[in-house]
Amino acid sequence: MINFLDLKKINQQYAEELKQAATEVIDSGWYLLGEKVKQFEYSLAKYVGVKHAISVGNGLDALNLILKAYIEIGIMQEGDEIIVPANTYIASILAITDNNLNPILVEPNVNTFNIDITKIEKSITKKTKAIMLVHLYGMVCWSTEINQLAKKYNLKIIEDNAQAIGAIWEGKRTGSLGDAAGNSFYPGKNLGALGDAGAVTTNDDNLSETIRAIANYGSEKKYYNIYPGINSRMDELQAAFLSIKLKYLDKENQIRREITKYYIENINNTHILLPKHPLNDEEHVWHLFVIRHLKRDDLKKYLEKNGVQTMIHYPIPPHKQKAYKKYNDLILPITELIHKEVLSLPMSPILDKKEQDVIIFLLNSY
Repeated sequence: MINFLDLKKINQQYAEELKQAATEVIDSGWYLLGEKVKQFEYSLAKYVGVKHAISVGNGLDALNLILKAYIEIGIMQEGDEIIVPANTYIASILAITDNNLNPILVEPNVNTFNIDITKIEKSITKKTKAIMLVHLYGMVCWSTEINQLAKKYNLKIIEDNAQAIGAIWEGKRTGSLGDAAGNSFYPGKNLGALGDAGAVTTNDDNLSETIRAIANYGSEKKYYNIYPGINSRMDELQAAFLSIKLKYLDKENQIRREITKYYIENINNTHILLPKHPLNDEEHVWHLFVIRHLKRDDLKKYLEKNGVQTMIHYPIPPHKQKAYKKYNDLILPITELIHKEVLSLPMSPILDKKEQDVIIFLLNSY
């Protein structure tokens, strides 16, 4: 079986370094808010190209805390609207509704899967306070028009950078393009922890201080609570592991680009729709390689029968989930089409050429 993702094999590459890091943390006797966290935050901020990186419990918390902080600062209030792509993973929308803000769902571009930038402006109202851009599947979602809209309507730009760490737009990395970004280090991400972890990246001093306090029970000083906060902290172990894996991120992202190029150059089944991008493009980091097919479910079964594991990201769009019954009657045809047709092929830095050839042969033979 060619696994969709083999986390054990990925992490075995760095096993000795990871074990040494774990030993250092155990021997230190300090497991939260210590030197390993400080070191990782410094390295992450430098890598992304921002002033601040605030480590938190997970990617959802990162987005949630950005919005909570904007409310505490007075930039947003309950009932305000946040524009967000309709076909994102539900975490993007959960962060919005958890703060009693209203998600305004905008259709994606059918070729890139990212929000259709040409459709954003008509969704802006007097209550709109931010645009949440999702760099879905590791493809950069940005343009000069985004900056122009933000300035024109005085909007914040929040990046959901859960799937695109290391991606670049005109020399700047995702996570530094907007006003703030939520990053996820879920084990399966391009930069994956060995457990849950996340971070906020930003150049905003006030936002950074506010998020750091809210994430620590709303406290800047122990037992003195400024905000009704939460507990969202990255532990020393995960920080130590991530500091090691960050060193190899660019190398692994380049391998993903090479696999993508090989897929695109060799998959020639005309019934399979491949993601659209220039082959010499160094922007995207290909967290996922997502194809489309009219008979997606049959194709998935065929591949699995022949020893290739695939995944569907995502089978049900957010507006059709039971959790969001009030949006179930929305008609979003492009989003609904995408969710019926998408299929994610194996994609990881340890996928070898022989495995790639098997996948390509099976796709071309279908």
